[in-house]
Amino acid sequence: MPWTDKPGSGGNGSGGNGPWGRPANNPGGRDGRPGQPAPDLEELLRTGRERFRRGGGQGGGRDPMKMPSGRMLAIGAAAVGLLYLASGFYQVQPGERGVVTTFGDFGGLTSSGLNWHAPWPFQDVRVVDVQSDRAVTIGRGQGGRTSMLTSDLNIVDVDMQVNYRIKDDADTSPGELPNAAKYVFNIEEPQALVRAAAEAALREVVGANEFGPIISRGRNIVNERTAAILQETLDSYDSGIEILRVNFGEATPPDEVRPAQLDVVDARSEAERKVNVAIGYANQQVPVAQGQARQTVLDAEAYAARVVAEARGDAARFNDVYVEYAKAPEVTRRRLYLETMEDVLGDMNKVVIDDDAGGTLPYLNVNELAREGQARRSARQENE
Repeated sequence: MPWTDKPGSGGNGSGGNGPWGRPANNPGGRDGRPGQPAPDLEELLRTGRERFRRGGGQGGGRDPMKMPSGRMLAIGAAAVGLLYLASGFYQVQPGERGVVTTFGDFGGLTSSGLNWHAPWPFQDVRVVDVQSDRAVTIGRGQGGRTSMLTSDLNIVDVDMQVNYRIKDDADTSPGELPNAAKYVFNIEEPQALVRAAAEAALREVVGANEFGPIISRGRNIVNERTAAILQETLDSYDSGIEILRVNFGEATPPDEVRPAQLDVVDARSEAERKVNVAIGYANQQVPVAQGQARQTVLDAEAYAARVVAEARGDAARFNDVYVEYAKAPEVTRRRLYLETMEDVLGDMNKVVIDDDAGGTLPYLNVNELAREGQARRSARQENE
């Protein structure tokens, strides 16, 4: 509202001061010149708002609030465009691959070096390490124990480490996503996925085996079987992950039942040892007995063949003798007599006595003659 004197401040305008520190009855303006009325505050505010909305003031001078010219707008737009294009450059280190997506779909892979992609919202890129090994731990490495149940209903605390990496694309079929893209698109949290799948595979293997082999000689079987199941599971997810190693660490019974289970394991080991000793003894004795039985059978067969052959030979010889006997019975009887006497007296000491000799009894020592003949033959052979 326009300025008016307050009541009692000077009566008819005398004795009071206006808003500019001058007497209210002074007919002068702000500069004190006569004939100029005092300015209206509301009018000044209204005029300032209108000038601000119009972007300029009255008069011939340039207002600093005036909008930029077209040239300045072009330069600014060019600078913004260059910054936008420059934001598409990215660096890929050796051993890494850049997975480029175009409006969310796979757009290609980029190798190591400086690369460029159309900035947001057209393309995006995620750099993935395809060379380094990654590891997850199950059990004590997580700050706690993982207890599992064996096939013989025993509880065992296990510890395992799994090493994996992104597969090589050499075995990828044509038209199939590269393994780095599978790693980006098909799984959300790789570490959590591998840990969960590894624990599930380990539970399956432990649940299919007894307590004793798991904590003793069955570690290699657990490693191989767990790695095979885990790789099969990850392949079913089309994750692009390759399992490198599965290291089955410490496997022990819980502290509460450890003494009892160790006693059971020792008893089973002792029983198994005795069974192995018995099997070894049986394996040693059975072949010997089988060999002896075979030797007895062979001896019996040889004896039977010999006796049969001799019997057949005797029968054939008898038949031959009978044929000759039928031709000359006397000669044959004498020959049979002489042969029989030869068989009977061949190994005896013999002395021939002539009953017709008179006086001194002459005799012929056949044994001496035989020895002398043998000696002469031996000497002749040595001389030759």
